[in-house]
Amino acid sequence: MLKRLFSPSKKAPEIQKITIVSGLPRSGTSMMMKMLAAGGMPILTDHIRTADDDNPGGYYEFEPVKGLIDGKSDWLSQATGKAVKVIATLLTYLPDSYTYQVVFIQRAMPEILASQRKMLLARGKDPDAVSDEDMSRIFNAHLQKVTTWMQKQPNLTCLMIDYNTMLANPHPHVEEVGKFFNGTLDISKMAQVIDPNLYRHRS
Repeated sequence: MLKRLFSPSKKAPEIQKITIVSGLPRSGTSMMMKMLAAGGMPILTDHIRTADDDNPGGYYEFEPVKGLIDGKSDWLSQATGKAVKVIATLLTYLPDSYTYQVVFIQRAMPEILASQRKMLLARGKDPDAVSDEDMSRIFNAHLQKVTTWMQKQPNLTCLMIDYNTMLANPHPHVEEVGKFFNGTLDISKMAQVIDPNLYRHRS
């Protein structure tokens, strides 16, 4: 079970705090967003990307997040006190003017690659444009970079959640998330969101 909690050395005002749900593509970030919403946390999403066969529960994305890579972060003022999904590749572009609580989802790499391959095929794209070996190497290098970056941020706390063990035994993980948010969420409703039937790419 991979869980680590990083603690900040200083705190920004509570009003400036933003919850970030992050991880590699196809790692279970949408499920975590749905869990937080069920638990009572306000979320920031625009519903532009709707549910489909690859993600029946919805994607919970917010289109302006993509602008982080170009330095566009004004939208963050809308995210204070809420949860927003930010893919792992964009985490390091977050400005230091806010305090972030990051729930980072990890999943077995073969499952991520299999899920991504299926999604690319469904969209008529070439799943072999980059080999699984190369993609795995790229993803693992990026995970190391992002983890190191998070550990150095004084305005960021991070809870690492293992998707595989959470699906196998939800309650300890849901309780851990509840503790991370100081008991402000309804963990029983969060647990109800976890649907093993959607676990379709098992390593």
